[in-house]
Amino acid sequence: MTGKPVPGAPGSEPPSLEEPTEPREVPPPKPDQQQPTPMSPTGAPSADPSTAAAQQGTYLTTATGVRIGDSDHSLKAGPRGPTLLSDHHLREKIMHFDHERIPERVVHARGAGAHGVFVSNGAASRISRAAVFGKDEETPVFVRFSTVLGSRGSADTVRDTRGFATKFYTSEGNWDLVGNNIPVFFIQDGIKFPDVIHAGKPHPDREIPQAQSAHDTFWDFVSLHTEAQHHAIWNMSDRGIPRSYRTMEGFGVHTFRFVDADGGTTLVKLHWKPRLGVHSLVWEEAQMLGGLDPDFHRRDLYDAIESGAFPSWDLGIQTFPDTPDQMFEGIDLLDSTKLVPEELAPVQVIGTMTLNGNPTNFFAESEQVAFHTGHLVPGIDGTDDPLLMARNFSYLDTQLTRLAGPNFNQIPINRPHTAVNDNHRDGFHQQAVHGGVAPYKPNTLDAGCPFFAGADEGAFVDVPVEVQGAKVRENPASYDDHFSQARLFWTSMTPVEQEHIVNAYAFELGKCYEQPIKERQLRALANIDADLCARVALGLGLAAPDRTVEYDEPVPSPALSQVGETWPTDARMIGIVVDPDGDLDGVAEVREALLAQGLLPLLIAPRGGELGNGLVAQRTFATARSVEYDALLVAGAAPPAPDAIIARDTKAGGSATVATDPRVGLLVEECFRHSKAIAGFGEGRAALEELGIGGAGVVTGDSGGDVVDDLVTLVSAHRVWERFGTTV
Repeated sequence: MTGKPVPGAPGSEPPSLEEPTEPREVPPPKPDQQQPTPMSPTGAPSADPSTAAAQQGTYLTTATGVRIGDSDHSLKAGPRGPTLLSDHHLREKIMHFDHERIPERVVHARGAGAHGVFVSNGAASRISRAAVFGKDEETPVFVRFSTVLGSRGSADTVRDTRGFATKFYTSEGNWDLVGNNIPVFFIQDGIKFPDVIHAGKPHPDREIPQAQSAHDTFWDFVSLHTEAQHHAIWNMSDRGIPRSYRTMEGFGVHTFRFVDADGGTTLVKLHWKPRLGVHSLVWEEAQMLGGLDPDFHRRDLYDAIESGAFPSWDLGIQTFPDTPDQMFEGIDLLDSTKLVPEELAPVQVIGTMTLNGNPTNFFAESEQVAFHTGHLVPGIDGTDDPLLMARNFSYLDTQLTRLAGPNFNQIPINRPHTAVNDNHRDGFHQQAVHGGVAPYKPNTLDAGCPFFAGADEGAFVDVPVEVQGAKVRENPASYDDHFSQARLFWTSMTPVEQEHIVNAYAFELGKCYEQPIKERQLRALANIDADLCARVALGLGLAAPDRTVEYDEPVPSPALSQVGETWPTDARMIGIVVDPDGDLDGVAEVREALLAQGLLPLLIAPRGGELGNGLVAQRTFATARSVEYDALLVAGAAPPAPDAIIARDTKAGGSATVATDPRVGLLVEECFRHSKAIAGFGEGRAALEELGIGGAGVVTGDSGGDVVDDLVTLVSAHRVWERFGTTV
C-alpha cells in the first residue's frame, strides 16, 4: 500500500494558504445511529433535552477533545482490508476500555476454570502444520468458562453469553482459542466493543441491574445497531441460560486460517461439541438458582471432576476454500455476526478435550489466567475480521492493568510448556533471570544469540496476503444484511424453543422504561418474523409493526436446535427421595443400578447422616431443591410431623390431608413443572398418586427395577417437553 492520496479524496490537493477553506459540514446521523433521548437519573426522559449536551458538549470527541466523525468503523485498508495500526481513535478507545474496570476483568469477570488434556485424532494435520494436531498428540489445556456482563460477585445462571476460553500448552508455544457459547457476536467491528459492553453493563448512575441485559441501555444499543439482532436472538433463546458448563457448546466465533506444511491455506471455523449434548435451564430454574445457589455452574463443574465424571468436548472444524473474496455460499466469512449452517459445511471432529483436574488455587489459576486471540502457533493464523483484529490489540493490552505489568506470561498458569528465549526485559513482576548482555537484534556481544528460526525450523510465518485499498472507515456491502440469519435461527427452532424465545423478549423488553426503545426493537423483530413480533408485542401491550426489510428466505438449520435427540446420560444427577423407615433394600438396589449406567444418584431424606443398609443421605428435605437434579425418583416419602399435617384442596377427590411431607411435594411439583422425568416405586408411587402427578414423563412401578430403564431413557432426552402439549 502506498502513501499516495487517493484521487478525488479529501486531501488529494494541498489546500491554498492564501484562501480560507470552507468549513466542513457535519452530516446528520444515519438511521441506525439515532441519538438517544437524554434520560434523568430516575430513568425518565430529561425535562430539558439539551441538558446532556450542555454538560459534555454536542459532539463526540477523543480524550484530548478532538471531534470524532465515525466511531462505528475501524480504519482499514479498503472496506475488506486489515485494520490499521495508524487508527489512533481505535487504539485510544480500546485502551481506555481495557483499563476501566478495577481490579477485575472488564468482561468475563465471573468464571471457573479447570485443567485437562486435548488429544488430536490427526484429521487436521493435512490442512495445518500445527504440532497440536498431530496424530494422537496429547496437549495439556486449561479452560475458563465465564459469564460476560456480571461482576465477580454475580450469579452463574443469569441470561448472558458465556465465555469458553481454552489455553493449549503446545510443544510450539501457547495457543489460545478464545471463544463463546454463541457462534456469532453483537458487532462486526471491534471499535464498537466498548459501546456494546457499556450498553450491556449496569446503568452507570445506579450500578444496576447487575449481570442482566433486561434494561434500557442494552436494548437501546441493540435496536439502533441492528447487526446485533442475530446475537440477541441467540441470547434470548435457551442458549442464554445453559444447564451447566458441561453441557455447553463453544465456538471460536471468528474465521481462522490453517496453514499446511507446504504453505497451503484453508479457512476454518472452530466448534466445541459437548459429549453430553447441549442443554439449558428453563427460565424459572435460572431465577431460582440465582437465590438458591448463585455458584451453581462452577459447583457443578468442580463436583463432576472431583467425582471422576470428567466432562469432555469434541473439537470440530468447518472448512472453506481460502478464496480472494473469503465468501462461502453468499456468507461473508469475515463477518462475526454470521454463521455457516452445518448443513452447508459439516463440522469435522479433529480431537477431543477432557477436563480432569480442578484448580489448586482459584486466584492463582482461574483468576490470573490470561487469554489472547493473538496467541497463535505455526499452522494457525488469523484473518482480516475487524472484530478479531481489535481483540488482538485489546486482550494483550488489558493484562497491563489486571495483572500489573507486561510479564503476565511468566505467571505459572500462563507459562508455556516449551522453552522461552525472548528479548523482553525487566518490568513489573519480572521472574526470569536473563543471561547475556545484548537483548537486541542483531548483536555480536552475545554471538548473535538468540537466533531467528526458519520456516523449516518451526518459525511462525505470516501468510502473505495482498493488501490494497484506500484508508477508509466503512464496511463492505456484504455486512449490510442484519436480519436473514436471525430469521434462520428462529425458523430452525422447535415450537417449544420458539415459545421460550418469545417469553424472553417479552420479559426483557418489559423491563425497559422507554417505550420508543420497545417500539424500535419490535420493528427489528418484524424484520425477523411476523409471528415472533406479534407474540412479543402482545406481551408488551403494543401494536406489532410491519416488516420493512426484504431478503431471501433462509433454509432452516436443524443443527441449531437443542431438542429432538438423545444424549449420553453420564453424570446426570438423579435425586432419590428416601423414607428412612421405608424400603432401604430397594433404594440400595436402584442406586446401584443408576450408578452402573453412569448416573449420579443423590439420596434425599428428612435428615442427614446414615440411613441404614450402608446408605447415607447427601441432601435433606430442607436443603434439596429440584433445580439441582436432572430427574427425580421417589422411593419413599416420609410423612410430615403430626403438627405439620395440613388440609389439602382435593378437587380430584383425594385425601383431605397431606400424607406426604410438603417439602417432597414441592420437589415433585417443581420437577413436573420444569418438564423433568419423574419416577416412583413402592411408597413413592403412592406419594405421586396423592400429589396428582402422572402423564408424560412419569413412570411408576412396584420396585425400582420396574422404573430404572424407563427413567434413564427419559433422561437421555433431557426434558419431557410434550408433557404440556408443546410439540417438539
